[in-house]
Amino acid sequence: MRYRMKELPPSDRPREKLLELGAENLTDSELLAILLRTGTSGKNAVDLARELLNHFGGLDNLSKASIEELSSFKGLGKAKAITLKAAFELSKRVKVSRSRKITSPEEAYDVLKPYSYKETEHFGVITLNRKGLLINVHVVSIGGTGRAAVSPKEVFNPAVRDLAEAVILFHNHPSGDPTPSREDIRITEELSKAGKLIGIEVLDHIILGRESFVSMKGENLV
Repeated sequence: MRYRMKELPPSDRPREKLLELGAENLTDSELLAILLRTGTSGKNAVDLARELLNHFGGLDNLSKASIEELSSFKGLGKAKAITLKAAFELSKRVKVSRSRKITSPEEAYDVLKPYSYKETEHFGVITLNRKGLLINVHVVSIGGTGRAAVSPKEVFNPAVRDLAEAVILFHNHPSGDPTPSREDIRITEELSKAGKLIGIEVLDHIILGRESFVSMKGENLV
């Protein structure tokens, strides 16, 4: 029986190649070309990406280049430079998040600070692996200026998808006062019990105020 080799898309069609083979099988220049979208007169996007890599001496140096340095490269321009800078920053943040260990309420609060100033209540969960490394931050419910309704299913669905070993609950108080309410205590107890049933430990519940926070574990409420 004869086997016919799959014909690969031309190298100047990186989007098609990604769809056919997956992103991991593209070269650096092909991946960059997808971000650049278009080339210049006489050059396709892959050629432009290849020249860009050669000019800066590789992907690592390219990722460290400033917007001004990128946009001054002939054929790039400010819009493409901004796109590249944003992509490199996202990559850096992914790397940091995968290696970030949450070992204290203060470290959890540092991750959650952006939610402190929300005008509506956001209830969410930080998922952690067995080593305590941050996997993801999920908002599972958004309410009005009062309470965001939340159920165990909403909380633990993302934790199960992340294959998390433990979670840290969090929500903000739009009033600015992070003092736990009776309802906060009740829902924390309910979610802790639900977590035990499925083998996911609730380590803490962080309540965010405007300029401060309360760790319910620190208050012996978890």
